[in-house]
Amino acid sequence: MKDITIGVIGLGYVGLPLAIEFGKKYTTIGFDINEKRIYELQNFKDITLEIEVKEFRESLYFTCTRNIQEITNCNFYIITVPTPIDSNKKPDLSFLIDACKSVGGILKEGDIVIFESTVYPGATEEVCVPILEQYSKLIFNQNFYCGYSPERINPGDKEHRIKSIKKVTSGSTPEIADLIDELYQEIITAGTHKAPSIKVAEAAKVIENTQRDLNIALMNELSLIFNRLNIDTEAVLEAAATKWNFLPFTPGLVGGHCISVDPYYLTHKAIEVGYYPEIILSGRSLNDNMGAYIVDEVIKLMLEKSINMTNPNILIMGFTFKENCPDLRNTRVVDLIEGFKSNNFNVDVYDPWVNKKEIIDKYGFETVIKPFEGKYDAILLAVAHDEFKELTLDNLKIFRKKSSVLYDVKYLFRADQVDGRL
Repeated sequence: MKDITIGVIGLGYVGLPLAIEFGKKYTTIGFDINEKRIYELQNFKDITLEIEVKEFRESLYFTCTRNIQEITNCNFYIITVPTPIDSNKKPDLSFLIDACKSVGGILKEGDIVIFESTVYPGATEEVCVPILEQYSKLIFNQNFYCGYSPERINPGDKEHRIKSIKKVTSGSTPEIADLIDELYQEIITAGTHKAPSIKVAEAAKVIENTQRDLNIALMNELSLIFNRLNIDTEAVLEAAATKWNFLPFTPGLVGGHCISVDPYYLTHKAIEVGYYPEIILSGRSLNDNMGAYIVDEVIKLMLEKSINMTNPNILIMGFTFKENCPDLRNTRVVDLIEGFKSNNFNVDVYDPWVNKKEIIDKYGFETVIKPFEGKYDAILLAVAHDEFKELTLDNLKIFRKKSSVLYDVKYLFRADQVDGRL
């Protein structure tokens, strides 16, 4: 493909790896409104830890800017901004709408706009296209075109990276769909799957994570049942996994930017068209309430041990939404912290992966540099960082009071080594 200049709008976990890969073959300009982020990237520093210095140097045609006028010569615009949910668990398209306004203001005849941000089926054509038309004064599918190619980034995963994950593509006309598919084939070694329409590609994205959410919800519900039956959930899952078609999911907290968010995009659209998605919302509710359940379990175990419940001290190990990455987006460890604090616990959080300033800015508290010796009435293992997997019971004993509770959310220890676990 010739005469390609690509603008990537949004340089977070999704946009940066994409821009770096395209920058190895085509002139690629990354745009982000965060001045600090641009400065860091220009100095080969990625606080998400997804891109190493070597990769920056290999991307010979990549530059980045916070000046929208510097991407006016692009003919492909790829929008990768966040699409979170609001406090009412409704889709928050404000970042996407702002991005469309910005791109619409510089859109030219023949340009193609590709969306990678997660949306509900129909959002590209119902929400984004009218904004692009309004701000560009151009006509969709006559003067400019669109496509949708859902992101499949897995933060912290060094094996499944952008090139090795099959890419779904789509376009607003058959010819544009072919062109977009060819563009992604230039960088995706795992290959592409060309969906028959933009709506199909949008729907594929939201059901990928809805399926995972429901499978984890099932495991969480099983853990609630087996706990009441005094049966070890992990042992049950290990036994069941000996059957060839048993799916390897485990219970736990469900946070992050995808699994705990995407189902709400699908349910929003379902309700809008007159269908109430009971199973999906039931699974979401169950997963959202696991933090409160864990807090209750820890308190019960402490009472059983007759631990003094006057302002007890608890150590929560892990704060990121998943292991071995600094990503704090929608971490449900927050639910644990709030639950314990509401019961007058003193809470220390230790996580070697987090950016401490980011936690202060976003959540208003400081993590501890190191747990304190002999301080804690309870220790809760919340995230399975490699550093925590290497710990022994003797390592943890240093931080525990003589009578204390050890609760393991992530199965880092055997059931007979801890006081409780999911």
